[in-house]
Order: sequence, then structure tokens, then C-alpha cells
Amino acid sequence: MTGTVTGTTGTLVLAGTPIGEIADAPPRLAAELAAADVVAAEDTRRLRRLTQALGVQTRGRVVSYFEGNEAARTPELVEALTGGARVLLVTDAGMPSVSDPGYRLVAAAVERDVRVTAVPGPSAVLTALALSGLPVDRFCFEGFLPRKAGERLGRLREVAQERRTLVYFEAPHRLDDTLAAMAEVFGGERRAAVCRELTKTYEEVKRGPLAELAAWAAEGVRGEITVVVSGAPEAGPDAFDSAELVRRVRVREEAGERRKEAIAAVAAETGLPKREVFDAVVAAKNAEREGPGRSKGLS
Repeated sequence: MTGTVTGTTGTLVLAGTPIGEIADAPPRLAAELAAADVVAAEDTRRLRRLTQALGVQTRGRVVSYFEGNEAARTPELVEALTGGARVLLVTDAGMPSVSDPGYRLVAAAVERDVRVTAVPGPSAVLTALALSGLPVDRFCFEGFLPRKAGERLGRLREVAQERRTLVYFEAPHRLDDTLAAMAEVFGGERRAAVCRELTKTYEEVKRGPLAELAAWAAEGVRGEITVVVSGAPEAGPDAFDSAELVRRVRVREEAGERRKEAIAAVAAETGLPKREVFDAVVAAKNAEREGPGRSKGLS
């Protein structure tokens, strides 16, 4: 692959694209699409629709750059950049590299001392945060959770005590399972917001406790989904009742920890003596043995 050779190193431009409403396209996007020597697009068909909507014609070479060919195509694009080309990278929606192709190319370009710049554009992460009604002064972007249930629980457990607001992307057909897992790990009363089809015709923001959102999602949800979850509340040892201690131990056990290790970990994260956590677990187990429905604890 070759770009326009200028005798100097080229420039890699990461361009944000609309997440829904085409009018949200940044003004520089059309100019960069027209000027680029090479346009690398996650989906060339969607790129064609975008250029038609913006009334712009690309003069450079258009190539695909998606998850399946990202590793193989990166060296070709770097070769074009080092030859002096201006390479524009666009993904289907939002900013390249943010849960989209781009990181490999940026890292390779930086390693070769190629200039990297960006055309800022719409962001599902920031838009969802702003609309969520949850604290936004500090937040963590967690991307997509693992598809397998056990791995998903393990990843959620890692951030169960994170105080900052959490942001996730999720596929609509997995949303109910993800929200149910969040309710199990974070607690059903943890506040959250499900942001669907942001900036599009059927935009919807559903806010409430995780348990309620999980029940709502079980009926089926469509569209592009961003989930915002409030951070863990600040709490001292007195805030953790026996049921909460048992729930935390159970979540850790289901993620693969031995009971002894889970009890020690819960004691450490709550500031309680291990004996107190152990007693809560034993009491829950005994209550279950006495009769069904007496306690939702451990088997």
C-alpha cells in the first residue's frame, strides 16, 4: 500500500464519527475525508453512506480496517504513513480505539515517530454519562464485559468496591444477563442508567436500581446500549449486615474462589473481622438446612 509520498513522515488522523444523528458530525470530518491520501474504515459500506450524507467525495484510497484484519493491515498503513501519506481512520460510530479498531495502529505509528492527531467527535461514553443523572466528576470506562457468565462475574467482582462511576458497552441480547450479574455483584439497589440508541430517533434512558433495570431488560431491549453504574458507596463496618456479607462471599465463590479465601477477602474489603464474616456464612448455611426460604445464603 502506498500513499502520497512527500519526502517527510505523514500523519495519522483519528476521526470521530456520529453515534446516531448525522448532523453531529464534526465540521472537520468532511474536510479530512476529502483530503486524506488513505481512508481506513471499519466498514467501507457505512463509510460510503457517511460520505454521501455529508456530501463529500474521497480522493484517496479507501481500505477496510476492522477487528479481523487489524493486525495484518497495520504494517501496510504504517508503511504509507512513513512514506508521507495522510491516513484517516474512521470506525462505525464514535472515536477509533475506544472499544473500536485503532489502538494497534496508533501504537505502531507512535513507535515510528509518526504524528498522530484527532478530529474530536461524538462519544457514547460521555453522552451516556451526561444523561445518566449519576456522578460524573470521576468515572471508569470498562468497555464490553466477557460473554461467559463466570468470566463476567469475575470482572464485575474486580470493580465491586470501585468508588468511581462505571461505564460499560453491551449488546442488546446480553443486556438482561449483564444487569442481573451486576445486581448480584454490586447489589440490587445500586443505581444505574441504561442508555439506548443515543442521539437516534428512539433514544431512551432508563434509570433506576439494578434489580429493577434487570427485570425491565428481561422483556427484551433493542439498539446500541451503554450502561452507567454508580460507584460503590462509602461505608464503614456498621453498614454491612449479615445478608450482605453472605452475598459477597457467595459472589466470590461463584467466581472460583475457595470459601476460606472469599471470607478473608470480604473481611478485608469491609473492614470486619474474619470471624464475623465466617459466623454470618455459617448462620446462613444453618438457616438453609432448617428449611427452604429461611435464608438466601450458601449451600
